[in-house]
Amino acid sequence: MIALSASPIPAQPTTAQARKPGMSRAQKLLFFLTAWLICLMPFLFWWNTWFGRKLSDQQLTEYLHDTKKPRHIQQALVQVGERITRHDAAAKQWYPQLVQLAADPVEEVRNTDAWVMGQDPSVAGFHETLLKLLADPSPMVRGNAALSLVRFGDASGRPQILALLQPAQIVSPESGRIVDSDRPGTPVHQGGLIAKMAYGREQTAEIRSPIPGRIRSVAGTGANIAAGAEIAVIDPANEQVWEALRALYLIGQPDDLPAIRPYERDFPDVSNDVRRQAQETEQAIRKRSGS
Repeated sequence: MIALSASPIPAQPTTAQARKPGMSRAQKLLFFLTAWLICLMPFLFWWNTWFGRKLSDQQLTEYLHDTKKPRHIQQALVQVGERITRHDAAAKQWYPQLVQLAADPVEEVRNTDAWVMGQDPSVAGFHETLLKLLADPSPMVRGNAALSLVRFGDASGRPQILALLQPAQIVSPESGRIVDSDRPGTPVHQGGLIAKMAYGREQTAEIRSPIPGRIRSVAGTGANIAAGAEIAVIDPANEQVWEALRALYLIGQPDDLPAIRPYERDFPDVSNDVRRQAQETEQAIRKRSGS
């Protein structure tokens, strides 16, 4: 007979071998501290950038003078504007600062400031400052100043309001080649990147949108662009158009109707609210002019 060799029986692990090594107390503490920081950092970022966080009077004063952090100034401006709309008499203590901020070098600050000054049309100093802002280099600041002037019963900014209905055309300052670009139809905020362009040797410029809206058209990657040629066209955002139409409801003239009518039916991405406002604005203009 041939004896069958028995398979060796594997040795059973000892208790020390079976037990998996666990984390030490220090390792556990480090793990939970890391997880806590991961959760805390987004909250702190949100807490420091959220405009809705209520500021005390002292904080408002400090934020309005914080030239190193323009978002602090914007946050304070928004809350001063909210106080004005609630008829809070304490808001008047910051009125001189609102006038001064109209000359701030940061476009976003001037833009917010123009909106806030429109909340109290009883202040002559605001009226004078807004009139000066109609010549601001930023189209958004000019538009917001014009909208605020309507609250003063002043139609001086009507051309700037009409400009808010028009798409923004971006042209190239010099000849170059598109090395990257976004796609048509993409929403974009003010200052949002829409393309990158190479000029000369290893010089790249970022092409950004001057207004919030949606990309209607943009030169594709690899396209050669001559100086002064069109790079992109940005359609204005629904919110911007709606505000402009509301203002023209009050101050619009028959000559403005060609700029208003396309929003009644022609543009596919226009909201129903904008279409309705465009129709009501045309009716108000016709009634006012007797046509």
